[in-house]
Amino acid sequence: MAIKSDKWIRRMVEQNNMISPFESNQVRHTTEGKTISHGTSSYGYDVRCAREFKIFTNINSSIVDPKNFSDANFVNVESDVCIIPPNSFALARSVEYFRIPRNVLVICLGKSTYARCGIIVNVTPLEPEWEGHITLEFSNTTTLPAKIYANEGVAQLLFLESDEECAVSYKDRGGKYQGQKGVTLPIA
Repeated sequence: MAIKSDKWIRRMVEQNNMISPFESNQVRHTTEGKTISHGTSSYGYDVRCAREFKIFTNINSSIVDPKNFSDANFVNVESDVCIIPPNSFALARSVEYFRIPRNVLVICLGKSTYARCGIIVNVTPLEPEWEGHITLEFSNTTTLPAKIYANEGVAQLLFLESDEECAVSYKDRGGKYQGQKGVTLPIA
């Protein structure tokens, strides 16, 4: 496996509609002013966060259980910014919809702009033949409220292409998050 370049990413988007909508260059400024960069970089793609957020709340004092996770644990917000309470987290989704080829694995890393503010972005790998909006998790590790900006870059995707196709893809095994749209909670 090898990390793929900007040329490869552009080619895969043209051939497979791998990322939609797709920004072929890295956007650093908009007509509105400064922005946290998004789009194609030298060896990856900087994904954007949509305006839909689920902010974790402990108002119900319930147990966090991945086998029985309730939407009541969240406050739903639609906004250009999301304020994450101290030592808490929020879920969001990518603006982009992804269609991962059968011989590709995608790794996601948080952007340094957020990491330097104590905001950690967590996304599991995008497996071969998975498709959907990415559910993004933002953890605020600080003792202060933290801000996330919608429609700006939040994480970088690195694409690894194998010389051969996998025997069983995410689609083949009927993965439970296949085709997800919107912010998707844990499915047991």
